Amino acid sequence: MIAYIPILAQGAYYYDSHYGHYGQGGGMYNGLTLIGLALVVITAIIGYAIQAGLKNAFNRYAQEPAPLTGAEAARRMLHQYGLDHVQVISTPGRLTDHYNPLDRTVNLSESVYNEASVAAIAVAAHECGHAVQHAQAYHWLGLRSALVPTVNIGSRLGQIVLMAGLGLLAMGSGTTVAWIGLALYATTTLFALVTLPVEFNASSRALAWLEQSGLATRVMHGQAGTALRWAAMTYVAAALSSLAMLLYYALILLTRMNNSRD
Repeated sequence: MIAYIPILAQGAYYYDSHYGHYGQGGGMYNGLTLIGLALVVITAIIGYAIQAGLKNAFNRYAQEPAPLTGAEAARRMLHQYGLDHVQVISTPGRLTDHYNPLDRTVNLSESVYNEASVAAIAVAAHECGHAVQHAQAYHWLGLRSALVPTVNIGSRLGQIVLMAGLGLLAMGSGTTVAWIGLALYATTTLFALVTLPVEFNASSRALAWLEQSGLATRVMHGQAGTALRWAAMTYVAAALSSLAMLLYYALILLTRMNNSRD
């Protein structure tokens, strides 16, 4: 669930460390590319703010007691959906909760697994929501899973190939390599966008189950909803950040192409 939060921060260091490099190239930045850079910075700031809000919300609702631990709530939800074959296991770290479709396990961070709090049962139910999606062949989850091999390649090679292409373009070569790099990077943006309906739907399933099961009181249900909305907003911020980065790279490539014709 929260495993994608680091995406929000990854770009800021990259943009900062390479800004001077491009600026020294002479004419790399015009009004459009500066707008692209501004969008990157703005989305990074938004991402940091949302991440801080998420941590505050979960710290607050981790203090609100619940009748079951996260692990117990997860097993109850899975049982009610006929998914007793899905294992609930504890995983090290904080906010490392996720569902693994390969081995059909709901992995809960140690605090979520062991604690009986509103935050814990909200996260546990959300991850079980992914297990239910998997069992019911939810189409957006299937699409996201299908994209994983391509995204793994794009995330590793996209920026490298793009930078190599820009270098080749500066030496008078064509734009093919640069466009391939941009296309590879675009797969990560597509993945971030496809992730949105998957995460929102899992939260909706979690909240519906918490209400139907009677596990959460009205107040607890509202608190769980707030916590999950903050979590969902991290994915929105990640998608916006990825879109801004893609636009930024595209504008750099177009500017370099224009400069090469002058």
